[in-house]
Amino acid sequence: MARSALLNVMVQAAIKAGKSLSRDFGEVQNLQVSVKGPGDFVSQADLKAQKIIRDELLKARPTYGFLGEEADEEIKGTDGAHRWIVDPLDGTTNFLHGIPMFSVSIALERNGEIVGAVVFNPATDELYTAERGGGAFLNDRRLRVASRRVLSDCVIGCGVPHLGRGNHGKFLVELRHVMGEVAGVRRVGSAALDLAYVAAGRFDGFWEVGLSPWDMAAGILLVREAGGFVSDLDGGNDMLATSSIVCGNEHIHKALAEVVKRPIPTK
Repeated sequence: MARSALLNVMVQAAIKAGKSLSRDFGEVQNLQVSVKGPGDFVSQADLKAQKIIRDELLKARPTYGFLGEEADEEIKGTDGAHRWIVDPLDGTTNFLHGIPMFSVSIALERNGEIVGAVVFNPATDELYTAERGGGAFLNDRRLRVASRRVLSDCVIGCGVPHLGRGNHGKFLVELRHVMGEVAGVRRVGSAALDLAYVAAGRFDGFWEVGLSPWDMAAGILLVREAGGFVSDLDGGNDMLATSSIVCGNEHIHKALAEVVKRPIPTK
């Protein structure tokens, strides 16, 4: 597959950061870890990976803006039209517990639209890439969302709010509604990988609320370039602002959104 110069920059940054994460993952018990908040950890590995990515991206395009998860780092670019959106370690809790389900996520935003995406899991050496209008790929294989049309045949990914985060009661209602309609529900622990799995046809759909832009920016483009449909829970197109997302193929996206939004039953 042919990649643009910009996508090559993103891939190189993700792989370089991934190598750093892999070294730290091999010594996960020895990591220096501090606490950002209940259930929300940050390690030296996150910070080091973000610096690697930032340095690589801004060296190649010094006028672009940069938004990174760690330390809520934001650099206003003089370009004005372009911004990198980066999660250097999506799935930190998995990482710190020795679970090989984590990823580096890099998106390129141009005039408010995501036009380039990379999601890389260094533990499995799976590299997901997409460019607007150019399709989505896993390593060198073209991706397509699953073609199932009824929820009862589907495996659906989700995010589960943890200690100190999200509306647990509301999520349990959503989960109860979805569980009653589908073949299975899965929680990976990295929204970027969840979305990549939808693009790859591994999951038929995915929903989550309370996400940050860096959690889903790259994944949104992966799903769309694999033929999928993505919106927020109200059917809008501004997921980065509303912090919610639901996706799947045309049929499952619509059906899943309807199930997730069912009203809470009253006695």
